[in-house]
Amino acid sequence: MEAIPLLTLKRLPQYLEALYRFKRAGLKMVSATKIAVFTDVHMTQVRKDLAYTGVVGTPKIGHRIDTLIQAIEQCLNWNDISSCFLVGVGHLGKALMGYSELSKKGLRIIAAFDNNPELAGSYYQGIQIQPMSKFSNLLSRLHVHIGILTVPAEVAQTIADEMVANGILAIWNFTPTKLNVTEDIIVENIDMSSSLAVLSRRVAERLHHLNS
Repeated sequence: MEAIPLLTLKRLPQYLEALYRFKRAGLKMVSATKIAVFTDVHMTQVRKDLAYTGVVGTPKIGHRIDTLIQAIEQCLNWNDISSCFLVGVGHLGKALMGYSELSKKGLRIIAAFDNNPELAGSYYQGIQIQPMSKFSNLLSRLHVHIGILTVPAEVAQTIADEMVANGILAIWNFTPTKLNVTEDIIVENIDMSSSLAVLSRRVAERLHHLNS
């Protein structure tokens, strides 16, 4: 399987959203130029990114939308539902458990874990919440390879170590902790603090500009 550059992987979902909109509007064909306009990505870059799907468009006509949607979903592995475990059933964890778009994008949370004894055995959004004492056993039995980390920062590394020790190959890390794992473990960090810092600063700059 050909490796797709990270930035291309992050742009492909943007193209998909545009294609879904075109399809809902009743369009059958679309050009790279039209996708570029709706995603604010340069037309040349769109063409380079779409080349990784293996779909070849028709000159001066473009791509068949259904074919392109299917190809991008396949590139992103969204057609293959992957089971995952979530650790940390706080507000963020529950939000992810209730986020139906995850399953549409190839990820299904089949169990959640938390150290809070009051949550053990309960269900949220149809997902059973287990005590952490059952994590290792269930992970080894169910052969799950993806873990979602939504725990407090001070225990993130400990939980990540337990995940890796029991067969997790990829961690979706929603904590601000930089995880120390071996190079063969895939880690995708969602740093909301950094994103919020950029947002807050940009708002302050805009207000300062408006008031000056």
